[in-house]
Amino acid sequence: MNQDTDNNFFDAYYFAHGCGRPYQRDEEWLAFFDSIAEQIVKRINPQTVLDAGCAMGFLVEGMRQKGVEAYGLDISEFAIQNVHDRIKPHCWVGAVSEPFPQRYDLVVCIEVLEHLPQDQAEKAVVNICQHTDDVLFSSTPFDYKEASHFNVQPPEYWGELFAYQGFYRDVDFNASFITPWSVRYRRKHEPLARIVREYERKYSQFSKENADLREINLENRYKLAKLEASLKKEKEFEAIAHQNENRISSLEESIHNLQHQVAEKDQTIEHYRKQKSELNLTVINYKSQLTDVLNSRSWRLMKFFQSVRLILIPKESKREKLLRNVFRF
Repeated sequence: MNQDTDNNFFDAYYFAHGCGRPYQRDEEWLAFFDSIAEQIVKRINPQTVLDAGCAMGFLVEGMRQKGVEAYGLDISEFAIQNVHDRIKPHCWVGAVSEPFPQRYDLVVCIEVLEHLPQDQAEKAVVNICQHTDDVLFSSTPFDYKEASHFNVQPPEYWGELFAYQGFYRDVDFNASFITPWSVRYRRKHEPLARIVREYERKYSQFSKENADLREINLENRYKLAKLEASLKKEKEFEAIAHQNENRISSLEESIHNLQHQVAEKDQTIEHYRKQKSELNLTVINYKSQLTDVLNSRSWRLMKFFQSVRLILIPKESKREKLLRNVFRF
């Protein structure tokens, strides 16, 4: 990719669709770069700054509003044409791999070098390091989908390139106010052993933090496992309770049916009791009538004549015997 191709590639369409949301002068983009400028002034306090790949100059604008002598360059003629009028004198069309006009206290390079072929990106790192002792650097290690990303690399790739130039990560500087993977590289004149000491100190801290986080993760996993087992038992209990509720409902329905049957039986029994009472009254009435018959004079006369008959006619006929048995008490 040459400079003419770069100019054609980073046109109006790219800035409308290739930066996540449309890259234009609006409150959101201005606020974002103003917050970066504020952090740079507060934590680094440079006198001169170059934004290498400044696009429309929003960071340059934010830095100059805070009294910093800031400049910017970008390969896109479209972007430079859209720099605000009061900032245009401080921004120009140029490649980050080509020599800059002066040295700067700080060079900022945000999401730029992944857009260059690998040889041009490595040349840009050399060029940047030749014009400063302090670099704020960010290049996405993840976004392979963007068509203009020709050189997406992990952080260690860039760290090695800067180390070849005598620049090492400032392990005590958190540059995540730009992107989560942003780094501050500084030229180090200390002996290598001293630099290794700083890296080992930070590595030890991160290693301990990682171990503690893993331990917490395992503890939480154990707690989650117990909670899941408890929830499983609770669900089982709920299922049993639901089954018991169904059984209770079924038993209640059976009891209701039995109660209905018992009520019907009680009605039947009451009916039979009434019938029995009526029969008892009938029997009592018959007994009373029979007693009256037995105590009547006619009955006594009949019994007398039967006795006489037995004397006079000892052998009785079947008909007589039947009559006798009928009226025998």
